Amino acid sequence: MTAHTFYEDLARELGSVGTVRRELARNLPHDCPPAPAAVLALLGRHGELRMTQLADLMAIDMSVTSRHVAYAVERGWVDRRPDPLDGRVRLLRLTGSGERMLAEMHRRTSDTLAHLLGDWPEEDVARLTDLLARLRASFGDCGCGCRTAPRGTRHLPPQHAAAAHD
Repeated sequence: MTAHTFYEDLARELGSVGTVRRELARNLPHDCPPAPAAVLALLGRHGELRMTQLADLMAIDMSVTSRHVAYAVERGWVDRRPDPLDGRVRLLRLTGSGERMLAEMHRRTSDTLAHLLGDWPEEDVARLTDLLARLRASFGDCGCGCRTAPRGTRHLPPQHAAAAHD
């Protein structure tokens, strides 16, 4: 099997990860749909963020991000405060209620994974976890909040750029 075929197989499998995400989303608390859940998860991982940073991490338009944040603010999960460096800008952060909702989301996700992957050897789950972290790091997100390239600015090496347009 050629390397190109391995990447095609990987691309196909990554495309089907949406199925896993949808199944996990079915087990979110009834009042926390997937998009606001993503807001909570990103604020939990990265800490305080500006709306523009959150929109970039979510890879969606600012107006859509704003609606998801408004939903979370209305429920008391997210707080907005003025940025001390620029009073025109608001920083978003989790409230105590938001932290509790995030903990509940994590618990439900872990329970779902334990149920669905319960017959997997622990070594396989650990290896998958390590490989997914490595994959994420290869795309410039080590999980610590840094990003090596803003969305839409990463370019393929010349030998791969032509193949991407075929």
